[in-house]
Amino acid sequence: MFNKKNCMAVLLALPFIGFAQQPSDSISLRKVLGEVNVNALRANEKTPMTFTNISKSEIEKGNLGQDLPYLISLTSSVVTTSDAGAGIGYTGFRIRGADPTRINITVNGIPLNDSESQGVWWVNMPDFSSSIENIQIQRGVGTSTNGGSDFGASVNLKTDGLNKEAYAITNNSIGSFATLKNNIEFGTGLLNDKFAFDGRLSKISSDGYIDRATSDLKSLYLQGAYFGDKSVLKGIVFSGHERTYQAWNGVPLNYLDTNRTFNSYTYENEVDDYSQTHYQLHYSQQLSNVTNFNIAGHFTHGEGYYEQEKLNQSLNSYGLQNIIIGNDTITATNLVRRKWLSNDFGGFTYSLSQKIGNIDLTFGGASSRYSGEHYGNVIWIEYASNADFNHQYYRNKAEKFDHNFYAKANYKYSDATNIYVDLQRRRIDYIFEGLDSEGNSAEQEVNLAFFNPKFGFYHTLNDNQSLYASFGVANKEPNRSDYTESTPESRPTHETLYDTEIGYKQIGNKMIFGANLYFMNYKNQLIMTGKLNDVGERTHVNVAESFRKGIEIEGMYKLTKKLNWAANMTLSENKIASAFIEHVDNWDTGGVNELSHENTDLAFSPNVIWASQLNYKLGDNISIDFISKYIGKQFIDNTSSENRLLNDYLVNNLRLSYWWDSKIFNTAKLTLQINNLLNNEYVNNAWIYRFISDIWDPSGSDHYVNSDSERGYNMAGYYPQATRNYLLGLTLGF
Repeated sequence: MFNKKNCMAVLLALPFIGFAQQPSDSISLRKVLGEVNVNALRANEKTPMTFTNISKSEIEKGNLGQDLPYLISLTSSVVTTSDAGAGIGYTGFRIRGADPTRINITVNGIPLNDSESQGVWWVNMPDFSSSIENIQIQRGVGTSTNGGSDFGASVNLKTDGLNKEAYAITNNSIGSFATLKNNIEFGTGLLNDKFAFDGRLSKISSDGYIDRATSDLKSLYLQGAYFGDKSVLKGIVFSGHERTYQAWNGVPLNYLDTNRTFNSYTYENEVDDYSQTHYQLHYSQQLSNVTNFNIAGHFTHGEGYYEQEKLNQSLNSYGLQNIIIGNDTITATNLVRRKWLSNDFGGFTYSLSQKIGNIDLTFGGASSRYSGEHYGNVIWIEYASNADFNHQYYRNKAEKFDHNFYAKANYKYSDATNIYVDLQRRRIDYIFEGLDSEGNSAEQEVNLAFFNPKFGFYHTLNDNQSLYASFGVANKEPNRSDYTESTPESRPTHETLYDTEIGYKQIGNKMIFGANLYFMNYKNQLIMTGKLNDVGERTHVNVAESFRKGIEIEGMYKLTKKLNWAANMTLSENKIASAFIEHVDNWDTGGVNELSHENTDLAFSPNVIWASQLNYKLGDNISIDFISKYIGKQFIDNTSSENRLLNDYLVNNLRLSYWWDSKIFNTAKLTLQINNLLNNEYVNNAWIYRFISDIWDPSGSDHYVNSDSERGYNMAGYYPQATRNYLLGLTLGF
């Protein structure tokens, strides 16, 4: 059994194993040490994995206030979306069709995904992109990482490193939909050759493209570091507070042509209000010329609520007594409720890297504990006489322990060939309040243990060309709702992914080219089928066989001295290989109809994705970027029905950047970005609920319901994105 004691024993033994030769220059050594914890998880140029690196300069080009998903949107196989329609507020992305709960995200090697829901909400980290040094995106299973499995992709974020000189920079943006961003970044530089301090304060606000989809976002980032001769100690704090007006319902299908900014929420305080603060402490030590060691402790606290107005609600369902007014008994009423989440997440990560002959070794892992409290309060009811009414109608708590240990070896078999082995053991212990076999509320516990091996080789053909191949296995546990809204008899099992990647790279003076073939074979993938479990809830259901396969092509070509072109394309097939049984509610009978489907597409998995960026330098001070992104059609459920389809779309952006020399500022830059230049109307996300009724037509009474040509009705909400809009940014640095 892999528990805390085993984990600590391994940790204490690691320093005695003996590592890669480090640069002798003091500053270079300190920079390397500051990245040991990140490099332990990352792929390097000879790792046989599919990955893309994004530098700080690339991030800064379009960092005008939109969330991180929009700053990485041009990388291969990425599809982004925004509830508010303009890239600020609730945003997200998918990679190769994998949703955010399947994408492992770490900050400086520390897990960011929520332990229960397994998602990441960038709205909780406003302007975090301004404090990122670089990003690595691994597609497929990738290298072993900390936290949840990279079940389709992983994103590794490294925050700002060492700045030798003192600085102060302010970034300010203004744009469509009353968008406004202001930040200030500052640092002391290296003091007495030992200390450095950096910080950032940010505020972003926007009215959103969708009606009332406002965002009021604030954040800070602080770090301090002590640099010894062969060690680095760094403390980091970053915090964010968001208050966004909800636009979660989306827009009815029938409104997309006439009222595409429609928001069904009208209650003035229909908001999401949440704060989250992260604390990290990193220590890196060069134990000898051949040994580097890193350990990090972390703690995150988050707390907040979303408030909702609910009409004609049963008082008994909230644990409230009926209200007697004269001779009348009130059993249902309008009310306002707040659903709260208060959670704590803490633990430690560690890694050691070592070189023995021709073998580069990395040992590492992590242990963490998550504690989450979920509770709801009714804060107002229509007939309450108490102005301070605050009734708690549910409360439950969960704990999750996550431990993993990995060992990686990259063996230089010859001058041309490297062989890679990566083995990971992960254990999960999840304790929560759920339902027992009789459907009664009771404390439940789930214990899972996974083995995730990866193998591959990297071969250099000549000075300009190389190829690689890898095979990896990943396992992923169900999320919170899959456990809490089922009994032990109806809970889904974990998923397993077998991923094969074969790639080719060519680097020339004028051209860089890469191609990657992938085959992701899933066993027991969890999808929504509409099926109700034994307690009447819709949760994910395991499908026996499904797959994603395709080719990713990317490259860059220097057309002239002033004109460069970068592009990528993904062609893929994403299918449920086994028979898929859809469960559709029958409103006439109260039962469920079963519909069988064969060879259907996985939801939200377009078969074609491509991106293009043309960069032209007009003199030394002006840069022009013409950016295009195409997403092929994608289905919003797993039936491949044309009734539940998002059309393909092509979006073009134009960005103009101008630098000028100033006697006052070290940096002076003006950026104008025109998004959706050709003013296209498109939708990139949706939700769906299917039902059947032959007795009555509900589409006239609910604007979210539309007829289904196959039979029955679809209740659906769509998320239209902004038409032509503008962002103007000014950067000034001292």
